Amino acid sequence: MRRGRLLLQQVQPDAADAALQPRWPAMGAADAATPSRGLTLKPQSNQEFIVAATKEKRVIILQECQVLATARALATTAVFLLVALSTSHVASSLRLGLGVCRASGYLPRKAGHCEQSNDPDCCEDDRRYPQYHCSPPVTASTKAVLTLNSFKKGKDGGGPSECDNAYHSDEEMVVALSTGWFENMGRCGHRIKITANGKSVYAKVVDECDSVYGCDEEHNYEPPCANNIIDASLAVWNALGLDQNVGTEGITWSDN
Repeated sequence: MRRGRLLLQQVQPDAADAALQPRWPAMGAADAATPSRGLTLKPQSNQEFIVAATKEKRVIILQECQVLATARALATTAVFLLVALSTSHVASSLRLGLGVCRASGYLPRKAGHCEQSNDPDCCEDDRRYPQYHCSPPVTASTKAVLTLNSFKKGKDGGGPSECDNAYHSDEEMVVALSTGWFENMGRCGHRIKITANGKSVYAKVVDECDSVYGCDEEHNYEPPCANNIIDASLAVWNALGLDQNVGTEGITWSDN
């Protein structure tokens, strides 16, 4: 069958086919004269039908692929947003936790002979004392607690200073730092600036105020230090004009 638009002509069916054929209305002269009113058909071969069906299937497949691609893009975006939110939450949590030094454990010990010349806190039976391997970060004005300590032999400082394995008189401007700030002897010999009572003085780091171990002879049977301690000699207290009978004082300090 050739391609193109063909005008359908009336065909007289034989008697056998008459009952099976649809009845078409007769075309009058006016219908013949007006092609637009005539009934036209676009014939299709099997090949054309297959081509058309194939194209339609390709369109459907293409649409399905587009839907899948869109769904994948949305899923990827959702995963990205979840990761971003999770990262943001973790980062936020890290920022909130920055500078917080928590106890790493507890030291259960019993009391012993505690030299009390400077009224230290001595270990008590069956108590558990927090241990710290860290200290708050050091800034240009680090908050700390100043305590009074004697670095003389036989006094509440215990054994010789860790930095130089020596004892020091009460007239020397020396201090011991909490474990985290001591930095495994990293600040030995450093001069730090201590500010309190409207005054600032400089003192030399000679020892560690142990924040991990205590309640033994080496530590004068005193519990571990807190994580924010500057343990200073009497000379430092006097230079700052502080009352040694108080025993503790809020200060700030920084590296020189």
